[in-house]
Amino acid sequence: MEKKSNILKTEGLSITYGPIKAVKKVNIEIKQGEFVALIGANGAGKTSLLKAILGIQRPDKGRVQFLGIDITRQSTDKIVSLGLCLIPEGHVIFTSMTVLENLQLGAYHDYDNFEKNLERVFTYFPILQERSSQIAGTLSGGEQQMLSMGRALMSKPKLILIDEPSLGLAPKIVTEIFNILLELNKEGYSILLAEQNAKKALECSHRCYVMQTGEIAMTGFSGDIIDNPKIRQAYLGSN
Repeated sequence: MEKKSNILKTEGLSITYGPIKAVKKVNIEIKQGEFVALIGANGAGKTSLLKAILGIQRPDKGRVQFLGIDITRQSTDKIVSLGLCLIPEGHVIFTSMTVLENLQLGAYHDYDNFEKNLERVFTYFPILQERSSQIAGTLSGGEQQMLSMGRALMSKPKLILIDEPSLGLAPKIVTEIFNILLELNKEGYSILLAEQNAKKALECSHRCYVMQTGEIAMTGFSGDIIDNPKIRQAYLGSN
């Protein structure tokens, strides 16, 4: 079997906010084509870790490698241009702009392939094509999450970081969102998913990192972790 190379690797990544140590010497790696989950309670440090990877939050120590390149001190714009994107929690969109205008902004780093990428996004999210001229702020919460994901895909990223995509959404929409993530992974997209819905995250991913109070408390194959009694009790509501 062909050994896949790392697309992302963090080494000893640490982040502090004043007296608070949000991330403590975190080491993670994601291989080409992998779907990796990052689970943990609210405040565990998941969002801080994703922001550090994308250059939004500067780490105090450690480094981040993407495609073998040290991106620790690179600007967020440069990191995005290399093929890394973040879909933030809370379906962040430009509410006063149309759906199409939001997608056009997402194509900033790959505008030459705009039409091709737009067609692919509309294939994943047909509702966005139907609502392309609608003001984004008038979409439902689920539709806004789809728009946030679609905008990220417009840059044809090599690695998708996605933060709490199930937050505040109805179960039916959550299932739809996770099914789309699975399809994206099958097409070859590498994914790092930070999610409080541990059951959904573990069911979809290949491997998992469990984060507690800024540290990686456990790592392994998702199928093994979902059967771990401690994980089941802490995150899945069962013994």
